Amino acid sequence: MSLLVVDGLSKRFGGLQAVKDLSFSVEERAIVGLIGPNGAGKTTVFGLVSGFIRPDAGDVRFRGASVVGAAPHAICARGLVRTFQIVRPFPHLSVLRNVMVGALARHPRRADAEARAGAVLEEVGLAAKATLPAGGLTLAERKRLELARALATEPALLLLDEVMAGLRPTETDRMVGILKRLNTESGLTILLIEHVMRAVMSLSQRIVVINYGERIAEGPPETVANDPRVIEAYLGEAYAGAPPA
Repeated sequence: MSLLVVDGLSKRFGGLQAVKDLSFSVEERAIVGLIGPNGAGKTTVFGLVSGFIRPDAGDVRFRGASVVGAAPHAICARGLVRTFQIVRPFPHLSVLRNVMVGALARHPRRADAEARAGAVLEEVGLAAKATLPAGGLTLAERKRLELARALATEPALLLLDEVMAGLRPTETDRMVGILKRLNTESGLTILLIEHVMRAVMSLSQRIVVINYGERIAEGPPETVANDPRVIEAYLGEAYAGAPPA
């Protein structure tokens, strides 16, 4: 069953056609990668799906109902939440309090929100940092904090926008492990934008490739990696035929 259906989505900013007649779906319990060159429109797609941007045309259906025109907080309440490329925690609040902000969406009682936040910090490996100010975290820890704040809302579908950008290989592997566990053990459905291709290939059951706002390919990782259109627009000849990491 499709948890998310994007149907004929289009968005123009002045003279720039950021997204053009884009359609794809995300099945329940799947991990789907959304990839393409810089400026392809990937983050705009996330904005359209999550309610931060209103489309010019097309529809976004989550759990069978259209969310076009709904506010981001209302879409979050339905179970769809996103992260952002640039992580901006509340630097003077503790790591725990940062995550509680997300947990309060489902748990209005402070004690319940604190318990939920603590459990999420355990999941992402930040429990030992719970009482520290978020501003003192490393980049890798801030990325995991961004993930934790989203997870605290208890989403059914999580949109991850370059959550591994800038990480060292060991930290990338750690994030991949966390996401795989969330998917297999908790049944979390994930749609991710990522340029770290070994992570995308390792995580994704299916990949959607866009360029200039249009879908140019879709399919399993090994098929997409050898598609001439994807090689020309994004991956380059050196990547063709490379096995998943």
